[in-house]
Formats: sequence, C-alpha cells, structure tokens
Amino acid sequence: MATPPRSTPRALISSAEIDTRMIGMVAALFVIWIGFHIASGGVFLTARNLWNLSVQASSIAVMSTGMVLIIVTRHIDLSVGSVLGFTAMMMGVVQAEFLPPLIGYDNGMTWILALALGMVIGISVGAFHGYVIAYLGVPAFIVTLGGLLAWRGAAWWVTSGRTVAPMDETFRLIGGGTVGSIGETWTWIVAGIICLGIIGVLVNGRMQRSRFGFPKRPIWAEALLAICGCGFALGAAAVANAYPWPRRVAERYAEAQGIAIPEGGLTISHGFAVPVIIALVVGVVMTLIATRTRFGRYVFAIGGNPEAADLAGIDTRWITLKIFALMGALCAIGAAISTARLNAATNAQGTLDELFVIAAAVIGGTSLGGGVGTIVGAMLGAVVMQSLQSGMVLIGIDTPLQSIVVGIVLVFAVWLDTVYRRRSA
Repeated sequence: MATPPRSTPRALISSAEIDTRMIGMVAALFVIWIGFHIASGGVFLTARNLWNLSVQASSIAVMSTGMVLIIVTRHIDLSVGSVLGFTAMMMGVVQAEFLPPLIGYDNGMTWILALALGMVIGISVGAFHGYVIAYLGVPAFIVTLGGLLAWRGAAWWVTSGRTVAPMDETFRLIGGGTVGSIGETWTWIVAGIICLGIIGVLVNGRMQRSRFGFPKRPIWAEALLAICGCGFALGAAAVANAYPWPRRVAERYAEAQGIAIPEGGLTISHGFAVPVIIALVVGVVMTLIATRTRFGRYVFAIGGNPEAADLAGIDTRWITLKIFALMGALCAIGAAISTARLNAATNAQGTLDELFVIAAAVIGGTSLGGGVGTIVGAMLGAVVMQSLQSGMVLIGIDTPLQSIVVGIVLVFAVWLDTVYRRRSA
C-alpha cells in the first residue's frame, strides 16, 4: 500500500506556488524594520517615518521596474542616475526660467509641458542608448557607463552648476508633501480598489487554469494570498492615515476654507502620497507589460536564450531598443518625483541612484544571468534599500559607512542569486 505524501513546509510552499525568495525578502525586511526600530528608540516604525520612507522609495521603485527588464535580457544600465539628473534639470529650467516669460507664472499648462518635455527627453536618451547597444553592437556596460558620465556633465552644462528653483505649484504635488497626498477618504477607497484587484486577479487566474486544464492552487493558498494582499493594502492605508498634517498647517488650511477648528485641535490625515500612487500605477502597468503582453514574453525569451530567441524570429535588436527607451521614460517619471519633492533641480540629483536601482532589482530576485525577475520583487527591493538608508540615518551612521553597507548588501544579494541558481540547476 502506497504511503501518502507528507505535507512538509517545502511541499506546501510548492503547491501554493509561492516564491521562496520573496518570502525570504519579506522576512529580511521585517528583521530590518524591527532592528532599526529598536536601535532608533522606537522612531523607525512610526507612521511619520514609514510615510516618509514610502515617498523616498518611490522614484527608485519606479526605475527598478525598468531595470528588471534590462537585467532579464542580460544587459545593464549604469546611466539611470545621470539620466534622471539631466531630465530633472531640463524640466526645472523649462518651468522655472523658460515658460514663465512666455505664458506667465502659475499657468495651468506649465507642469504639463514640463512633464511632457521630460518624458520626450527620457525616451529619446533611452532609445539612443538602445540603438547603440542593439544596432551598433557596443556592450551595454560601456554605452551606459559613457552615459553616466556624459549626462551628468550635460546636467551641469545646462545651468553651469546652478540650482534651479522653485517649481510650479501643481508640479510640486507629484513629489508628495502635505498637499501632495490624497487624504483619508481617498486612501481607503484606493486600498479597497487594491483589495478588489487582488481578489479579481486570483479568481480570474483560477478560472483560466480550470479552462485550460492547468493544475490549480489549493483553496487555502488562494485564501492566504488574498488575506495577505488585502491585509497589506489596508494596513498601509491605516498607517498613511495615522500621519496627520502639522498642526499649524491644518489650522491655516481651516482658516482659508472657513472650517471651524474643534476645541481639541483639527486633525487632517495625509493618506497615501501622490508619488506612492504613481509608483503603484507604474508597478501594475509594468507587471502587465512583463506578464501579459507579447513584448514581455519576448523579453524573457531573449533573457533565457538569446540565440534561440533570434532563431525563433524575434527581432531582438528592436526589443532591446524598446527596453532602453522604456527605461528612459521611467527615469523621466523618477526625475519628476525627485524634482517635485525637492522643489528644485540640482546637479546632485540622481547621484548613485544607479546603484540603488540595480541593487533593488537584484535583491528583488532578478538574476544577473538573465531570464528571471519580477516587478513586484524589484519594488520590494527598493523598499529594502530605502529602509536600510533611512534606518542608518536615524541611528546616526555616517554617509561613507552607509555606502559601505549598501555595497555589501548588493554583493550579498548577487551571491545569494548565484547560490539559488546553482541549486535550481
């Protein structure tokens, strides 16, 4: 008589189709947060710090989604920080110096034109890199290393090293801040939409598996994923709403709007910051591109075996150009978030961002060997990187030591990826 298979933890995780590396990353993030919370005297896990952390991680999270596709195809982009800096400077100059004499200050079109210009510049720069890599045969490492130097110099050349400020009032909403958030009510609405989206994706996936005769996850696994996803969304909403506006800002707002101030003071919740919403939207769109489009399938096919993809009729050069153009567009979005948050365009913007973006993608499970990577993992990796940086600032670690720690974490993540691939082979 055959012995029934044992329900070991590994078997349960396998049947639920849960990525073990994702579990490990979440556990590592939990340990990091608890450690910094204790070391900072209970400051790290406060609503205010977590809200600021989410805003600070937004631009890196946005760019890391594009870096996933680049690394998946066995390329690298060392220029993202410099492209961000150059694009940010161009957007800053346009709205602070070029447009006001033409259309006036606080014109409703200023932020739209500045953002459109940034997107055009970002896409053009990325497409140029992709063309040189794909059609001229220059390795991506060399092209983007040259871009790192050239675009950083171009950013300085535009204003001869000057800082450009201030930014358009509407444009500043992209960077977050007190008014750059959606408020308590809309935060709960967004959290509810996220929950409905998670449940819808799980239900649709189960129906599609039944339709085509593929094995389905156990019901308990589907329920667990739904509970964890919805719990995270609702928990994030609760934390965002637990961070109120500064008292004086809330009182001035109440006076301007003719709102009576209660005896105990007026409390207005920040809610989700606009850059966090932008990052979430980018994450959803990039996930759909990577997993639900022909372009995404081609990207992973090229990463898995470039020669076989070429023989299968995939235009690998055209796909490569589009990947780098997409990376340029994401750099422009990151530049808009960064510039709006600082209310200025500076020559230091984006410095070392290439390190954080690559580290976020690798920590998130993207293999430098190509063919493997997830958008969600990269965005979670961005949170890990920002958590490390924010935590070290809170406990007073010097900047040089912070760079050392980030470098060690990056090397450690690559080593773990090497071990994982070796065991999976």
